[in-house]
Amino acid sequence: MSTRTSDSRPATGGPTPPEAEETASPPETGTAVVKTGRWRRLRGIMLVGIIVVAAAVVPLLLSPSGDTGGRYADPADTSLVGTRALAEVLADHGVAVERVDDVSAAVAAADSDSLLVVTEASEVSEADARRLAASPADRLIVGRAPHLGILAAGVTPRNRATRARSREPECGLRAAVLAGSAHLGGLSFTGPAGSTGCYPAEGRPTLVRYVLDGRTVTVAGDGGFMTNLRLAEDGNAALALNLAGAKRRLVWLVAPDLDDRSDAGETGGSDATEARSLGDLVPDGIGWAVLQLVIAVAVAAVWRGRRLGPVVVERLPVIVRASETVEGRGRLYRARRARDRATLALRAAAADRIVPRLGLPPAAAPDEVAAAVAVRTGEDLNHVRTTLYGPAPTDDAGLVALAEHLDRLERQVRDS
Repeated sequence: MSTRTSDSRPATGGPTPPEAEETASPPETGTAVVKTGRWRRLRGIMLVGIIVVAAAVVPLLLSPSGDTGGRYADPADTSLVGTRALAEVLADHGVAVERVDDVSAAVAAADSDSLLVVTEASEVSEADARRLAASPADRLIVGRAPHLGILAAGVTPRNRATRARSREPECGLRAAVLAGSAHLGGLSFTGPAGSTGCYPAEGRPTLVRYVLDGRTVTVAGDGGFMTNLRLAEDGNAALALNLAGAKRRLVWLVAPDLDDRSDAGETGGSDATEARSLGDLVPDGIGWAVLQLVIAVAVAAVWRGRRLGPVVVERLPVIVRASETVEGRGRLYRARRARDRATLALRAAAADRIVPRLGLPPAAAPDEVAAAVAVRTGEDLNHVRTTLYGPAPTDDAGLVALAEHLDRLERQVRDS
């Protein structure tokens, strides 16, 4: 179909002023539409990217700073929370470090010439704590060790913990004075009579040492100064070496591995720990990850399910008459000599108008339609069949004659 610009008319029917033609479609409109469409395509990708970055960064921000996946205060662990560096320094100074993960082994190894280290990561029952307290070895208790009242009788921890940071010793304990400032905090204590308190926080010491039944007991409120992360800061290395290297043998009690604990539970040993539930084995970050996933799904659902807004009625710049459309299509058929397509279009249109008037279904067979038309109009059956379903004309005159025959049949059916 071809349209002539000079024949186009606006919706009001009057001629289009030159000023309206200039302002109706400014050159910037196309660029603005392209930019808007590009932004609509890219904003979905940007939203998904932001969600992915947030899902990766938020768990890191919300996770505890000390949680690096290692085993806390383990002399065999090389992560930031382990104490492998301290164990190697002690070995260089002639201290034999014996790592045990069983209370019975710790009690058997600890003697009067050794130091027993118990950290908050150790899993010790009340009965095991009494066995350790009865050991002849000196004791170093670090952090929130289990059953502190039994392991360090006479030491009372405060209910509120303080932030661990660099603190001055402010005491006469030789091990602390030689070390100087150290990274301590966590729990603060009230020691028994005759004890020495160092590195105070809010007026109470975070490191307490005293003698109980001929054995030296040292309690530290936080074990960060011993870890691989903090050992090289301030006087942490010196303090850790002075406290843990007081004897030539060091028995370090750590928590058993999960596999070892499950094996102990199956064999029914006296030192088997209580079975953990499935929720205890789930990492802490899983809850935050699930929450972020739910939020991401909700945001995506709102984004994809939002309303597009009301339908905007846009005024067309050009009104094309139906007669121009028919004329343009006819010229296209004529230019391409598409008499077969023109014939199909004429017959299909005539059949759509004739068949309902005959009371036939739309899917009626050609013979049924031709017979019904012949009966209704009184025309010859063969002539009707040739007009409705015969071969296509071979020239333009035949096509015009076919159009006239179809129009006459349609009028006869309508008027009969």
